[in-house]
Amino acid sequence: MAVEVVVLVPVLLMVLMLVVAAGRLVSVEGQVQAAARESVRSATLERDRGSAARAAESAAAAALPSSADCTPAVLSGAFVAGGTVTVELRCKVSWAGLSSIGLNGSTTVTAQSSAPLDQYVRVGP
Repeated sequence: MAVEVVVLVPVLLMVLMLVVAAGRLVSVEGQVQAAARESVRSATLERDRGSAARAAESAAAAALPSSADCTPAVLSGAFVAGGTVTVELRCKVSWAGLSSIGLNGSTTVTAQSSAPLDQYVRVGP
């Protein structure tokens, strides 16, 4: 019985740490996707590309937790009436504390979201 416990406890701890790593990754992916959706929605409410880019960045910063290690939101697409704009976010997921199961450093999570501009909105340069 003691031998079985000695063998099974490390295996169970490794499985538990893998679950923690997967949970961390899924959580950050969901937050980044939600922030991308909020960013593109904010961008479509503006009347020019510069204001839209600033709105996308501020919406992403507000939607993501302060502990997130993300690059600023990137706005692309045709900012013209009836066009489609896209926001892309990239964030790093840290594997800190999980080196005992072989996870070191971090991985990057990317999310994109697109939305159309109103066909009848007046947009500037």
